[in-house]
Amino acid sequence: MKKILAIGNSFSQDATALIELLTDQLYVRNLYIGGCSLKQHCENLGKNAYEYQHNGERCENRSISLKEALLKEHWDYVTVQQVSGEAGREETYYPYLTQLLEYIKTHTEAQIIFHQTWAYETGSPHPDFAYYDYDQNKMAKDILYVTASVCDRENLKIIRCGEMISRLRKHDFFNISKGGISLCRDSFHLSFNYGRFAASAVWIKFFTGEIPDYLNRDDLSEGYNIIKEELNL
Repeated sequence: MKKILAIGNSFSQDATALIELLTDQLYVRNLYIGGCSLKQHCENLGKNAYEYQHNGERCENRSISLKEALLKEHWDYVTVQQVSGEAGREETYYPYLTQLLEYIKTHTEAQIIFHQTWAYETGSPHPDFAYYDYDQNKMAKDILYVTASVCDRENLKIIRCGEMISRLRKHDFFNISKGGISLCRDSFHLSFNYGRFAASAVWIKFFTGEIPDYLNRDDLSEGYNIIKEELNL
């Protein structure tokens, strides 16, 4: 079983909440502070500032530090990410990403992976959407470009959740402008059904090389068939 620690926020919570319900090959824990950026992660070094989560819910009745979390298990992988609104703005990554990576490496030999987040839903009132002119396509393209640039520079592999959500939105079923179902529950966090499932499936395929067994059923609804189709590309 591979052990993964996600250092993130509500977006890593969304992406990891269903993983252990869909596979028995991964052990996943999430370090959660809502809306936490790379800068804030660095400011929190040494502080008991994080909620330690399992399946998207608190699993300890106290807050812990990043160091404590890194030493809790023999992690195979640790994931990092930028807060959603700044994910497509390269100037927000430094010097914080470098500092965070160096700190992680002092406490674990785990491989560090970058978790790519997704663009907001069209029409989202999120204030950070203004950075992208309230344009979903622009936000998606900026996230794609910046994560590729940063991860090439830092030699990090990418869990491409943002790309997956963008591909799904090209299908009428998930295109709200054509009457489809939104992959978000509040215009930026993922929906509890298709959205979270899709992100968790991307993580599962990334770490195991396989799609969730659930998608091998013969009675899948249209939405899950689309997710299966995109995962198999």
